[in-house]
Parts: sequence; C-alpha cells; structure tokens
Amino acid sequence: METASCSLLNSPRFSSPTIDYINPNKFYHENPPRNYTNFCVAPSIPITFSRNYASPRKIMDVHGFTAFSSTSAHDYHNPSQELAVLLEIDGVLVDAYRLGNRQAFNTAFQKLGLDCANWTPPIYSDLLRKSAGDEERMLILYFNQIGWPTSLPTSEKETFVKSVLREKKNAMDEILVSESLTLRPGVEDFIDDACNEEIPVIVLTSYSKSGDKIARSMVEKLGYERTSKVKIVGNEEVEQSLYGQLVLGKRVPSGLDEQLAKEVIKAASAQKLKIAEEIASMLKLSVDIDTSSPESLAKIVAALHAGAEYAGKPIRNCILIAGSQSGVAGAHQVGMPYIVLRSSLTSRAEFPEANAVMDGFGGADLTISKLLQRQWS
Repeated sequence: METASCSLLNSPRFSSPTIDYINPNKFYHENPPRNYTNFCVAPSIPITFSRNYASPRKIMDVHGFTAFSSTSAHDYHNPSQELAVLLEIDGVLVDAYRLGNRQAFNTAFQKLGLDCANWTPPIYSDLLRKSAGDEERMLILYFNQIGWPTSLPTSEKETFVKSVLREKKNAMDEILVSESLTLRPGVEDFIDDACNEEIPVIVLTSYSKSGDKIARSMVEKLGYERTSKVKIVGNEEVEQSLYGQLVLGKRVPSGLDEQLAKEVIKAASAQKLKIAEEIASMLKLSVDIDTSSPESLAKIVAALHAGAEYAGKPIRNCILIAGSQSGVAGAHQVGMPYIVLRSSLTSRAEFPEANAVMDGFGGADLTISKLLQRQWS
C-alpha cells in the first residue's frame, strides 16, 4: 500500500467525556466491578458423548451434577471423580492481548506508513470500551476521530481497514510465539492441583483467535511434564471425536450400533438446527455474548462436546474456564457450566449467567479446592 499520511478532519468529538484522541491526557478509566455469583449448574443438553460409552455405568445425581459413575462406593464420595476442567487459551492460559494487542496495532500502523497513528494505553482502552472489543469498529472510530489518510478514497475505507487488521494479525502472531510471552500467573499450579486430584484437564486450541497451530505452541510453555498430563483438543481431535464424526459428517464408527447411530445423528441434527434458530435471539441476551457467526459458534460447540468426550464426562460435569466471549457463547449454547476469568478480552463485559467471575488463579480467586467444594468468594 502507498505510504499514507493522516489529516486531522473537523469531525465532531464523541459526546461521552472519556478521551480526546488528539490530546490523550484527557481520559478516565472505569474498572469493572467484581461479579461473583453463586455456583449453579446449567441444564444439560439431550446428547452427550463419552469415549468410555461401552463401559458399564449408571447415572447418579450428586451435588447438582448428573454424573456417569462406576458402582464403586469410593466414587460416591469423591467429588473429583465427577468433574473435568476445560481451559481456553485466550485470556486463560495466556493473556497476550492485554499488552500485545495494542503493540500489534501500532506495529501495523508503522508498516503501513501511518506515522500519525499511535494508540497509547488510554486511547486503546477507550476504543476497546466503545467498540465492545470489535477491532474493525475500533479502527473506524479512531480514524473518524483523527481523520482518514488523505490519499484514501471514501470507497476504499473498508479495504484499508482490512489491510490494517491483516498487518495487525501478523504482528500479533509474532508476539504469541515469542519466548517473552508468559503464562498467566497461577495457571501452572492450578493444572498441577487438578492432576493431583485426578481431575481431567482439557486444553482447547481449536477455536483460539490465533489459530490451532499457534495455540498449541503456547501450550508448550507449560513444559513437557504438564503437557503429558493434559489433553489438547484441536481441530484434528474434534474431527476424530465421536461428536465430530457424526455432526461434522466425517463418518460413523463401525463399532457403533446402527440404530444408536441413527438416533445420535438425528439428535445432532436437531442440535445444529437449534444453533441456527437461536443464534439471533441468544446474541441479544446481554452485551457479554460475542457476535459469533453460526459457523464459528458451531465450531466452538463441537470443541466443547469433544472436550467432554475426551474427558469421559457428561457436558454438565465439565466446567469451562473461559477467557473469551466466544467461549462463553458456546458454553451457554450447550449448557456447560462456565467460570469467566477476567482478561483483556472480557474486562468490560458482564456475565450474569456465569457460575462465577474471577480475576485470576489462586488465592481469593480460582482454585481447584473451590471447584471441588463449590465455594465462591
């Protein structure tokens, strides 16, 4: 793209007294209130898969969970036998977007020759709040305020925005794979505690904003010993799961009873129809639900089902630790309990239907002990 310069247009200032982008010293910042809610379990959906479906099990209800359990008396009294933990990458394992996202935008501006464009922390925070995290909207708001490049025709604004986002993604990918990127404090101890309690830990990489490949590279920061104890569920694992084979139309396992397969496919088709029919109304529930397309939401739903399957637990016995709004939308859709970890992706959203909202791992926030005891601050 031709090197461009920005002219300051006499565009009206935003009415809300938050920040002047040309004079960024004038701003204020609101911290979202801690929103802790009582732990309650969402209803299960009519179809749940387990990799151990051939094992003799029975259904029991313990402390609000409907669980598949063996007949051993020990299982009746060990809550860790009823639970599985699913971890997202974005905002949970790492929170690269807290600092890296702003840095990536500024790198994109520099590569495109937009010397007048620079997002300071106050400017970035204000744009993030006003756009509800929509990056395309952030750019439009910003350039409407400071002026678009003088050489840019009005008809090419959309193309210009997409080129900025493309350069920003490239810069962000470099940050995500860099050695300087660190895990969120406390996440390693959280995983260790779960493994010590024999609680299955599933790390979901298939719908990460950065893509499956880069997300897997971030999981490697846990170290070989930890990664050998958790299950990574990416695109390939979703496709190989029973749910993925049936719903994504791969194939029906030969060992599965034909009549059961027909019933499962019928239920899965109904689930896909439900996603299509409810997507519009679901996105209007509250501002915390991401505006995911039906296709991307279906991908998240498939990942959550696959995660539960690899854990060997019903959907309602799994708890998603969510750091993204898209993950929350998926958990809400399938009826999986979820706990939101505040991150740069969710810092300004409210989650009234979450089982809990926490600021991080350990201490007064999220611990395995609290998960087992169903206790929240």
